[in-house]
Parts: sequence; C-alpha cells; structure tokens
Amino acid sequence: MKRIMLTGLVSVFLLTACKKDDQIAEKSLEQQKIEFQMRQLEIEKQKLAIEKEKMAYETQKKVDSIAEVQRAKTAAAATSSPKVIRETRTVYRDRNYNSGSNGSYANNGSSASQGTTQKRGMSKAAKGTIIGTVGGAAAGALISRKNRGLGAVIGGVVGGATGYTIGRSQDRKDGRVTPRN
Repeated sequence: MKRIMLTGLVSVFLLTACKKDDQIAEKSLEQQKIEFQMRQLEIEKQKLAIEKEKMAYETQKKVDSIAEVQRAKTAAAATSSPKVIRETRTVYRDRNYNSGSNGSYANNGSSASQGTTQKRGMSKAAKGTIIGTVGGAAAGALISRKNRGLGAVIGGVVGGATGYTIGRSQDRKDGRVTPRN
C-alpha cells in the first residue's frame, strides 16, 4: 500500500511538472513565433530598401542617358556646320582598250598592264556566298527538327563557305582574280 501511495504521489508530482513544462514550451513557442515575424518584417524592410535603391538607380540611369544624348546632339550640331556647294564639275575620261596587255584595260591612256580585268558588278564568290548561306540555312532548319535556329546557323555557315569556295574558283577561271601560284 505504501508503494501504491508513493507511486501515485510521484505520478501526480510528474503530471504537475509536465504541465509547467508545457506552459513554458507554449510561451517559448509564442516567443519564437513573434521573433520569426520580427525577422520577416526586417527582411521585408530590407527588400523595400533594395527596391528603393533600384528605382533610384534606374531613374539616375535614365537621366544620365538623356544627358548623354543631349551632349552628343549638341556636339554633333557644333561640329557639323552646313557646307554649301556652289559649283560642281563632271569629268569624263575615256579608257582605251589595249589589246596587247593580256585583255586588261589601260589606266589613263598608258599601256601599263594591271594583270586583271576591270571589276564590274558582284563577283561570283559573293553570289555563291549569298546563295550558299540562304540555301544552307533553309536546309539546316528543315533537317534539324528539334532546334531549327541552331540548324539554320550551322547550315548557313557551311553553305556560305561552300558557296564562297565554288564562286571563288569560278572567278579564277574567268580571270577576275589571279589564280594561285
């Protein structure tokens, strides 16, 4: 019986002690919630301060760019004064074809050979580059279904290089450029 009484007394004592710990734990939990909310408020204040600084920076950046444009305009206006053209002269020169100089044109009537024919229009190398680039880009975009942009870029580069080499060889055959030695 003594043991039962002693056990009951100890259990009552432990139950009251546990309730006190629960109350202390509840108070500390409430304090932790308050501290957490305080930290959250501090973080929000810092975010607001960062946003204010960002807005001030953007505003200053706009003001600086406007001032830069104004300075550039005034500098351009100051340096470029309008010039009036009062008289123009047109000079026509006759170029004589010299048959003894390997099919080239003589410069200013002299018989010195330049080694190449007179260049007119777009070269075949340039045409080949343009056609190859466009065709290669189209083919690359069609072939590469997953990434059409990358396929177009790669196809354009390869097609342009191929078109240039073919056009350059045709220019050499035609005598537009001197052949390799």
